[in-house]
Amino acid sequence: MNIKLAVLPGDGIGPEIVAQALDVTKVVCRKFGHTLSYETALVGACAIDAVGNPYPTETHELCMQSDAVLFGAIGSPKYDNDPSAKVRPEQGLLAMRKKLGLYANIRPVTTFPSLISQSPLRADLVEGADFMCIRELTGGIYFGRPQGRSEDGTTAYDTCVYTIEEIERILRLAYTYAMKRRRKVTVVDKANVLCTSRLWRQVAQQVSKEYPDVTTEYMFVDNAAMQIIQFPKRFDVIVTENMFGDILTDEASVITGSLGMLPSASIGVHTSVFEPIHGSYPQAAGKDIANPLATVLSAALMFDYAFNLHTEAALIRQAVDASMTANVVTEDIAKSSKASKTSEVGKWLSDYIEKQ
Repeated sequence: MNIKLAVLPGDGIGPEIVAQALDVTKVVCRKFGHTLSYETALVGACAIDAVGNPYPTETHELCMQSDAVLFGAIGSPKYDNDPSAKVRPEQGLLAMRKKLGLYANIRPVTTFPSLISQSPLRADLVEGADFMCIRELTGGIYFGRPQGRSEDGTTAYDTCVYTIEEIERILRLAYTYAMKRRRKVTVVDKANVLCTSRLWRQVAQQVSKEYPDVTTEYMFVDNAAMQIIQFPKRFDVIVTENMFGDILTDEASVITGSLGMLPSASIGVHTSVFEPIHGSYPQAAGKDIANPLATVLSAALMFDYAFNLHTEAALIRQAVDASMTANVVTEDIAKSSKASKTSEVGKWLSDYIEKQ
């Protein structure tokens, strides 16, 4: 297979962690006989600094011409600490999602045996937890209009908007994944308060009839937030709107023991994007200490979802499991005082794959 990637390292630790995932991707492609080509482009704060646009036209064109996007992280204290900034790194992420038609964010939440002790929850609650969060990504309050502030600056407003088409699309994707898993879908909304949530529930009740082999349950978002902590093993596929999904997926990631371990895939109309769920962690930038495993696992998702190369994806996951068993990990999850550098973990993974 000929594989063309757009590589968007972004800000903070992005360049360091993406470099390791790219090296792993190169080794896998060599091992399995795939031809890999890639180009790097700017996104986020570094793009604002360079050209004044967090998602430049050149970056978008590269993404559109590529088979997949390997993405790092965006964000910078320079903009986080300036509420008056008119152009912000996060606008680049929203623009990329909208222009690429990335309507679904998929976050698998799985536990790793060697990290169970680091979870903030009791081992018996999280051991064996394995569920998938599917978040609608291009609608809702993040994109609804009107949005802004009054002329005198004393009032601000955001609008939450959803169409039946947007809701049906994400729901059918959730049911498709549920059919491949344990056949249970939890639709999360706030239908007791919000009109958009009542539309979500109405559409879900109709779409669920198309999947009689899947059990469907409905849960208010506040209850879902509690149940993810109390009974994480009860979930299979969670599907929800944009802002609820943003919050719940970050909450769910913490129960596994480390934010640095979970990958994600954003899929949709055009090129799909694969990225770790954590942020740019600017305090660690350039120190070679950031955990690259979530980005490497995002590359595994890329082989799975973008290319249908499941054997390649499985080998990457095997390498990650082996590195954790061997305690070749960064300081955030090291079992002892001995921690490896970001680049050392990446090299260990590449060497392991090469030898298999």
